[in-house]
Amino acid sequence: MTDVPAASPRLRLGTRNSPLAMAQAVETRARLCAAHSWDEDAIALVPVLASGDKVLDRPLSEIGGKALWTKELDQWLGEGRIDLSVHSAKDVETIRPREFHFAAFLPRADRRDSLVGAASIADIPQGAVVGTSAPRRAAQLLNLRPDCRVVTFRGNVATRLGKLQAGEADVTFLAAAGLERLGQSEVGQPLDQVDWIPAAAQGVIAIECRADDAATTALLAAIDHAPTRAELEAERALLAELGGTCHSPVAVLCELAGGELAMRAALFSPDGAERIEGSARFAVGDHAPVRALAADLLARATAGIAQHFRTAG
Repeated sequence: MTDVPAASPRLRLGTRNSPLAMAQAVETRARLCAAHSWDEDAIALVPVLASGDKVLDRPLSEIGGKALWTKELDQWLGEGRIDLSVHSAKDVETIRPREFHFAAFLPRADRRDSLVGAASIADIPQGAVVGTSAPRRAAQLLNLRPDCRVVTFRGNVATRLGKLQAGEADVTFLAAAGLERLGQSEVGQPLDQVDWIPAAAQGVIAIECRADDAATTALLAAIDHAPTRAELEAERALLAELGGTCHSPVAVLCELAGGELAMRAALFSPDGAERIEGSARFAVGDHAPVRALAADLLARATAGIAQHFRTAG
């Protein structure tokens, strides 16, 4: 009796091989299969070891920035070894290669940061050591709690929780969405967005494919979430206009309500001593007010802030 060969997958989905990235890939596969009435084996998950997962003892800003999360997946996508790739949207650099495009954003999950090790920012012990490698989190914390000391904390969720348990820091921050996707929401306390502004694109799974791949683009359109896309495109437009880098402490909250987007953004000096904030309301797709907000923030930026962004004018 001759074995019948297994059918080839319709699509090859590239992902980082961390537990959280794999959970995001599994969610993407489930949504895509449900949208097209496919069996799960129609999409093959292809794990790729990202440079950002190899070097964990230094901040990303010192070793190449956010591109370390995407360059291997970009290479495989460009070579045709995968058909699409899945990313945490907040980990994708603002300026992307023109040969790729975001064909779908999944519905946004919880965009808040979760504090691990204390019930609130006010409850962090005086003089506590706080572990984070994110300039935004470090600066925003020091703005509110200048008595704290920040140490570099990198690695996946399990690694960072292990470092915390080992006493390398008293508290740390993790994305609430990431904890939720890993079934570990109880680990942290989500922070109120009124007092603690999250990162641009936080809580969103982004799916990219080659810009000239019309067939895959059409398939992914079925799972694209328009409200999330509206928020993400506005947030990324602000980052592009600010001209920030992975060194730039910037926090952004953009929410769609009643057919209109409301954006609030804050820029910090890395030590948290200086902070400026602004807001705007605008229609979906109208990024002129976003550019105006960026220009206003840059015009008001103090010296300690301005050097980490594109200067006004």
